[in-house]
Amino acid sequence: MFKNLLNHSFRALNRQKAYVFLNIIGLSIGIACSLLIALFLISELSYDRFHKNKHRIYRVILEGKIGEQEIRAPYTCSPLGSALLNEVPEVEAFNRMNAWDEIIIKNYDQSFTEDAFIESDSTFFEIFSVPLIHGDKKTVLNEPHTLVLSESAASRIFGKTDPIDKMLKVGRDTVLYRVTGIMKDIPKNSHFRANIIASFMTNPRANDPMWLSNSFFTYLLLKQNAEVSQVGIKLKEILKKYIGPEVQRFLGVSVEDFEAKGNRYSMFLQALTDIHLDPTIEGGQVAAMDPKYLWIFGSIAVLIIIIASINFMNLATAQASGRAKEVGMKKVTGSSKRLLISQFLTESVMLTFFSLIISLIIVKLSLPYFNNLLGSQLQFNLTSKWFIIPVLLILAIVIGIFAGSYPAFYLSSFQPVNVLKGKVKDSSKNGHLRSLLVILQFSISITLIVGTLIMFRQISFMLNRDLGFDKKELMVISRAGTIENHVNAFKEEILKISGVVSIASSTAIPGHNNNNNGYMMKGRQEETFLLQTNWVDYDFFETYRMKINTGRGFNQEQSTDAEACVINSSAVQQFGLNEPLADIFMAPADSGKSTEMPVIGVVGDFNFESLHSAIGPYIFRFKNENINFGYFSIRLNPTFSEKTIKAIEAVWKNYTSNDPMKYFFIDEDFNRMYTQEKQSSSLALLFSVLAIIIASLGLFGLTSYTVQQRTKEIGIRKTMGASTTEIFLLISKEILILVSLATLIAWPLLYYIADKWLQNFYYRINMRIWDFLIGFLIALIIAVITISYQTIRTARINPALSLRYE
Repeated sequence: MFKNLLNHSFRALNRQKAYVFLNIIGLSIGIACSLLIALFLISELSYDRFHKNKHRIYRVILEGKIGEQEIRAPYTCSPLGSALLNEVPEVEAFNRMNAWDEIIIKNYDQSFTEDAFIESDSTFFEIFSVPLIHGDKKTVLNEPHTLVLSESAASRIFGKTDPIDKMLKVGRDTVLYRVTGIMKDIPKNSHFRANIIASFMTNPRANDPMWLSNSFFTYLLLKQNAEVSQVGIKLKEILKKYIGPEVQRFLGVSVEDFEAKGNRYSMFLQALTDIHLDPTIEGGQVAAMDPKYLWIFGSIAVLIIIIASINFMNLATAQASGRAKEVGMKKVTGSSKRLLISQFLTESVMLTFFSLIISLIIVKLSLPYFNNLLGSQLQFNLTSKWFIIPVLLILAIVIGIFAGSYPAFYLSSFQPVNVLKGKVKDSSKNGHLRSLLVILQFSISITLIVGTLIMFRQISFMLNRDLGFDKKELMVISRAGTIENHVNAFKEEILKISGVVSIASSTAIPGHNNNNNGYMMKGRQEETFLLQTNWVDYDFFETYRMKINTGRGFNQEQSTDAEACVINSSAVQQFGLNEPLADIFMAPADSGKSTEMPVIGVVGDFNFESLHSAIGPYIFRFKNENINFGYFSIRLNPTFSEKTIKAIEAVWKNYTSNDPMKYFFIDEDFNRMYTQEKQSSSLALLFSVLAIIIASLGLFGLTSYTVQQRTKEIGIRKTMGASTTEIFLLISKEILILVSLATLIAWPLLYYIADKWLQNFYYRINMRIWDFLIGFLIALIIAVITISYQTIRTARINPALSLRYE
C-alpha cells in the first residue's frame, strides 16, 4: 500500500512541475534558515554544560547598593572561599580565579602575547571538567610559580618539545614559572577562557584577609543534594560576621548604621549554567548573551517555517479545481477519503524531504559565511550525535503534515457527482482562507522588515552619538605597566614622533574601567559615595578632549593637585553638590586615616560604558609615576600614517626589551561593545530578506493561478475597451488590500516588541511613524513587483486568444 501511495504521489507531483519547484525552493530556504538559527541557539544554550558537575557549581556574585549606585558584579574577596568551606557544611570545594587581560610570556628570547591567562586554585581540575593530558590534577597547581598550558599554547610556545618542567617568564615577575601540566583546550562554549593557568598561590593577595577588597572570581562546588537556598542564607550571615569590623574601621560606622542609611552589601550564588545567559552581571571574560535575542531568533525560525508552509497551503488549495477530476475519478473507482488524505499527505511529506536535502546543502555551503557574520565557530555534522538524523527526519514529517493537512482534507472532501458534472469551483471559503494566509505571511514579513530597520537605526545612533570625548584618531596601548617607572621619559619620546598630537597615561579608559570605589565627603561623613575611579596624569583631559565645565583639570605647576580630584557632572547631580569646588572627597585607608581630595574641576558627562547604561558618578585622581599599570592614550593627527604606528612601536620596544606592543583605537573598541546588536541586526536583515523571498515565491505562484483562472474575464474586459493599466490595477487591487490589512495587524505587535527591545538601552531612539510606513511601502513594492510580470503579460494577450482559453 505504501509503495502504491509513493507511486501515485510521484506521478501527481510530476504533472505539477511549477508547483513542485516553487514549493521546494520556498521550503528549502525556510528549513535552511531554521537550521542555521537552531545551530546558533544550540551553541548559545550549551555554554558550560560540558562540566560533569555543572549542576553543583556556582559562582558567587557581589550585590549591593552604596548611596544611589547599584553593584552587581562577579568579583569577590580573597578569604571568602576558605571561610565558606570551613563554615558551611554544604560546600565541598571552592576555587578562586583571577583573569589577566594580556600578559607577555617569554621562552628564552621568544615572546608571546597571551590574552587568556588566569590564576586559579589547585582545585580547578577537580571542580571543572577540563581533562589533563599530562600531570596530576591534585598537584599541578598546588605550588607558587607553577602553571598548566593548553595543548594549543604548548604547541605555540614550545613547538614539538616536551614542555613539562620547562621554565617560562611571565610578565614582569622575576621568578620563573615551571610548567607542571598540559590540558586539553577549553571548549569555546565556556564562560571563561584559559590557555594558561597559573597557581593562585603566586598572587601576592592569595592570603589577603581583607573582606571589602573584591577582585577575584569565586566558585563553589556544593555537595550532592545540597540546598542552594540554605547556602545563600549562610553566605549572608558569614558576610555580616566578617565585613562588620572592616566597615567600622574604614567608614567609622557599624553595619547596622550602614544599612539603615539605605546601603546594601550582600552576595548570592549564580548557577554555572546561567552565567552565559545573564547580561545583567558584567565583568566576565566572555560577554554574556541576552536571552531576548535567543527568543527573537527562535521566533524568526518558527515564523520562516510558517511562511514556507503557508506557501504550500496556498498553492495546494489554489490548484483544488485542477485536481478535482482526479479526486472524483479515484472516489468513483473505490478510493476512500482516508486513502486520499494519505496520498496528499504523502505528497506533502515527499516535497518536504526533497526540500530537507536541498536545505542541508544550503546550510553546508552558507555556514562559513554565517560563522563569519557571527564571529563564531558553529559546525554542522550530521553524524556527530546519534539523534541528529532522526530529529531531521521527524522535522520533515512534522512540517510536511503541518503544511499539507488542510489541502489534504480539503481536496479529499470533493463529492464525485459534483466533480464529474463540472460543478466544483474554487469556493469562496477556500479563497478567504488563502487571503488570510497571505495576510499572515505579509504580517510576519512586515514585522521583520520594520524590526530590522529599528535595530539598524538604534545601532547607528549608538555608533554616532557624542560620547563626551573625541574618540577619533585616539590610539590606546595596553599593558602600560611594562614601562615600569619610565612613564614620563616614554611620553617625551612618543611626543617627538611626527603625527603624534598628545599622549596621556591612565589606569582606565572609556570602555575599560578598573575600580569602583566607595568614598566619604567632608562634612557628610555619615554617607558613602560610590564612584568609578580613574587615576590620570596631567595630559589626560587634553588628549581625550573632554570639556571642563567648572574649575580646571590637573596642572603640573600646582603641586597640591597631586592630592586633588576632578569629578563628572553626574556626580554633582546625584550627590546634590551645590558648590562642588568647595567639596572635599575622602578616600578610606587601612591606617584609619582618610586621604582628603579637594574637588578642583567638574568635567562634562561622558560615556565610560556602553549606551546600555546610564552615566554614573566618576572621579579622576592624580596618577603619579609609581602607579604604572593601565594604558597610554595617544592622540594622532588625522593625517597620520602607518609610519607613525611603526615609530611608536619602535619606542615601545626600546623601553620594554623588545616586547610586542598591543594597541587598539578607541572608536573601533567602542563599536565592539555593540557586537551583539550588530550581529543580531545583520541576522535579522538576512532572514527578513529570505522571508520576503519565500513569501514572494508563494505570491508569484498564487498570482499565476489567479491570472490563469481569470484569463477569459481579462479577454472580455479588453474587448470592452479596458487598457492594460486598468486590468493590472484590477488584479493587483486584491493583493494591495491584503498587504494593507497585514500592515494594520503587524503594527501594534511590532510597536510592543520594538519598545521592549529598546528598553535594553538607556540612551535610545524614539520610534517614528516613518519606520512603520517604510515597512509597509517595502512590502507593497515587493508584492507589486512579484505580481507584475504575470499580470501584465496576461493583460497584453490578444483578446481573441484569451476568449478561446480553457
